[in-house]
Amino acid sequence: MRIALFATCVADAMFPGAPRATVRLLERLGHTVVFPESQACCGQMHVNTGYMDEALPVVRNHVQTFDPVLTGAWDAVVVPSGSCTGSIRHQQAMVARRAGDEDLATRAEAVSARTYELSELLVDVLGVTDVGAYFPHRVTYHPTCHSLRMLRVGDRPEALLRAVEGIDLVDLPQADGCCGFGGTFALKNAPTSSAMLDDKCDAVDSTAADVLVAGDRSCLLHIGGGLSRRGSATTTLHLAEVLASTREHPTPLSDAPRTRTRPVGGSR
Repeated sequence: MRIALFATCVADAMFPGAPRATVRLLERLGHTVVFPESQACCGQMHVNTGYMDEALPVVRNHVQTFDPVLTGAWDAVVVPSGSCTGSIRHQQAMVARRAGDEDLATRAEAVSARTYELSELLVDVLGVTDVGAYFPHRVTYHPTCHSLRMLRVGDRPEALLRAVEGIDLVDLPQADGCCGFGGTFALKNAPTSSAMLDDKCDAVDSTAADVLVAGDRSCLLHIGGGLSRRGSATTTLHLAEVLASTREHPTPLSDAPRTRTRPVGGSR
């Protein structure tokens, strides 16, 4: 298959390991990955904050960039993010329709129908759960809110992780609880967000996992910061980074971003 990669803003700007791992993984499975250079934001930040008019040109750019998937130039679009996939699937056509651009709305719906979150693409489209990965570490998995509730990816990510050779996959207590990030929610409701983050970090620490894995780098940014500030030994990696790891080319834990190495005064 020829698969177009939508890297997402957060990954492109701060955590390029996730989209790079997505490419390595898909190429290892025998597929061709292309990167449309005109891609930018999906518009989720604008929509979630109420800036619908400002979201329109962002949505238009996204649809124009990935429109070749409708003409057969590519077979699918992959996104290493449940959050951004959710925006593409559930927000973009709404933004276009609100602006009275029915043609854009129709095209947005058509593009979104060929757009898949990584675990969806692997399990539903490519029909694989064992991707030949090797990752000999204790891992726990956080199902992010958008992937769990908006995309309903279910147990696809866990099925992929269970098939990884050498992994010690442990359940995360109260896994379906929100981490408290929610994009601008963490800024607008900081005390509530911090309390939710503490609960999530307590749950992660209770697993004694080496790595916390999720399908959204934005949520991992939030949780990873909380874990780092409290001096936790658990680090974070995107699902793609674990699935891309092999015996010959392992993903080292040192690849996981850490913002601090010691607890900050006043932090748990």
